[in-house]
Amino acid sequence: MTDEHVVSGLIRKRAELTGKIDAMQTELRQMLIDLDNLDATLHIFAPDVALVAIKPKPLPPKHHAFRGELSGILLPTLRQFPDGLTLPDLAKHVMAERGLDTSDYQLVRMMTRRVGAAMRHQRRNGVVRTIKRADALDLWVLAT
Repeated sequence: MTDEHVVSGLIRKRAELTGKIDAMQTELRQMLIDLDNLDATLHIFAPDVALVAIKPKPLPPKHHAFRGELSGILLPTLRQFPDGLTLPDLAKHVMAERGLDTSDYQLVRMMTRRVGAAMRHQRRNGVVRTIKRADALDLWVLAT
């Protein structure tokens, strides 16, 4: 067989995915047990409660940042790099800090836009400034 490395890679990936599915099914079973226990406890305190009327609360996406979280990563990062960083570099630092996949092109683009918005806000507040370069990517540095 000439493509043994491809087949072995696909087998390895399949084993990884089935392992993740098993883990998620176990987690789902535990959540259903927890939900049943919560419902029973709720009925003790409020026997007339209509459980179907309680709408599920959507979870924020994994890449969602809470208020101040980006600045809490960006400013210390700029302290480590006094010569400055570009927005894509800053976005990749934020992603690495938050455990996000830096090889996901679409996610890097979205995070670059979010980091850009956060940096422009910090520039308006006088915390950071930009250094113009010959190419299109400006460097961002601390203003102090």
